[in-house]
Amino acid sequence: MTQITHDQVGTNEDLAREVLIIARDIAPCISSLDAESEEGKNALAVLRRVYKDTLARGSTLIKAQRIGPASVDYSTVSSAFEGNPTRALRAICQARRKPTHSLGSFPTDRPISRLWPEGH
Repeated sequence: MTQITHDQVGTNEDLAREVLIIARDIAPCISSLDAESEEGKNALAVLRRVYKDTLARGSTLIKAQRIGPASVDYSTVSSAFEGNPTRALRAICQARRKPTHSLGSFPTDRPISRLWPEGH
């Protein structure tokens, strides 16, 4: 099993590490995904998209612009996770969870309880 690492996300090590750290905060199961599994490949696709969007710093990440004196403020890396990336990563972790609810039991006051007695 190979864990998802920063070098699989992108070539700018600092940015790739930051993207991975933020992703683990959003969806902690990222740390336990096998990079070669379908879930791992899906998570990597989301992480690479966030990485590329952040690296490009296009108009979608501009937080504020001023004309005099000219400046541009960009949003933080975590803002690149807003919306679909966050939902996608959480969905991957949600799918990995095992059901915690009981599947039910046979009533003890009926004849069937003699065929399949429940241990208490």
